[in-house]
Amino acid sequence: MRTDRMPTQGLFHRGPTRRELLWNAGGGFAGLALIDLLSREGFFGADARAAADKGTRRPTAAKAKHAIFLFMNGAPSHVDTFDPKPALDRHDGTAYQGKTPIGSNGRPVGRLMRSPFPFTKHGQSGLAISSLFPHTAKFADDLCVIRSLYTDTAAHASGCLQMNTGSVLIGKPCLGSWLSYGLGSANESLPSFVVMTDPRGGPIGGASNWTAGFMPASYQGTLFRGKGSPVLDLATPPGVSPHTQRHTLDLVQELNREHRAARSDQAELTARIQSYEMAYKMQVSATEVVDLDREDATTRSLYGLDDDRTRDFGRKCLMARRLLERGVRFVQLYSGGGHLEDTWDGHSDCVANHTLHAGETDRPIAGLIADLKRTGLWDETLLIWGGEFGRTPTSEGLNKPGRDHNPFGFSMWLAGAGVKGGQAIGATDELGFNAVEERCHISDFHATILRVMGLDHTSLTYFYQGLDQRLTGVRGKVVEKVLA
Repeated sequence: MRTDRMPTQGLFHRGPTRRELLWNAGGGFAGLALIDLLSREGFFGADARAAADKGTRRPTAAKAKHAIFLFMNGAPSHVDTFDPKPALDRHDGTAYQGKTPIGSNGRPVGRLMRSPFPFTKHGQSGLAISSLFPHTAKFADDLCVIRSLYTDTAAHASGCLQMNTGSVLIGKPCLGSWLSYGLGSANESLPSFVVMTDPRGGPIGGASNWTAGFMPASYQGTLFRGKGSPVLDLATPPGVSPHTQRHTLDLVQELNREHRAARSDQAELTARIQSYEMAYKMQVSATEVVDLDREDATTRSLYGLDDDRTRDFGRKCLMARRLLERGVRFVQLYSGGGHLEDTWDGHSDCVANHTLHAGETDRPIAGLIADLKRTGLWDETLLIWGGEFGRTPTSEGLNKPGRDHNPFGFSMWLAGAGVKGGQAIGATDELGFNAVEERCHISDFHATILRVMGLDHTSLTYFYQGLDQRLTGVRGKVVEKVLA
């Protein structure tokens, strides 16, 4: 530092002058801005990032090679699915006396409401599951239910974002992107990360739920359709021969590489160039994946493709198994799309809502579990089930048994490779409002998923804006009881 700007230095010890304080503080803020500008301009580019990332993806002993996230968009009610509350039977119809803030968007707070779906213990473990899931309940001994999750938001958009990216803010890489980045692709002809939404619409927040954020775009999720061409404009135009298409693509790629030579720091450009080659390979492989006629009638029936109610989600589950067989790393399937009753967001009538959506998904999920076991994929696949938060044990006072949003305590389950099944971990209070035992924040949930996939959440980092960014941010601890 220049001493001519510090005239009092060396005379006696005292604090900085006002001028010195402003100078030093100004330089510090400028430095923060400079880091951001240099990052945007590629100063922390390929060489610097490679050095920064060295050693940040150290794998642990991996149990699972693939993962399927069964996302119940709209937030299913834990007290009606996997968290039985006998106290609600005793207090049904009485006013809630607790201090937990409830009621969103001006909706009225009704009285406590028992679950209309009876719980029964299943399997050798005696895991309690409601009547909404008679098929999935057959695999109770494979399920690890975490009953003490909590999140930081009660809004659907930010809730979905946090469940997917670890943050309530748009722009962060999602779980699938972190897995693709940390583990790499296991195939050359399909994306590493595939997303399939509900025909009624996608989750609130759209593509921000499967974005790569500040990572290269090659790590983002690829949206597949459940039938027809899996990706729009994937088929070769009529009259174009394979030879002509290959020659054209080679020429385009050569021109693209020349263009990129002077712009090596632009990850989006590199990803776009790679996407052309991937699209060419996908014309055969992706089309084959969605051709479910290759499966026998018994398998199609197992997933519920013979029933109008279960056909769509069943197709997605069967496609997920076929994608895993071809080396896809992470598949996310959405149940419920759009808003309110088209999702699991049962404000006005939770009974009708959950009966509908559980009825659409229960048989396909059970079929997926059975098929993964049959094909040998079970021992290398992690299943994740749940939504963005839970629902209140009170009705909304709308003359129908609706339930409001509850971020303070809810349930999700894990199953498959690396998971100790047949157990419930943690607990909400006797009414189901708050997580009170072995509380599990979303960052803890993500840390546990990464561990099962062979990644240490504290070491899986990506250098951005001068920081080693993590999926779990500055928090997160592995729920050791989950691990087999």
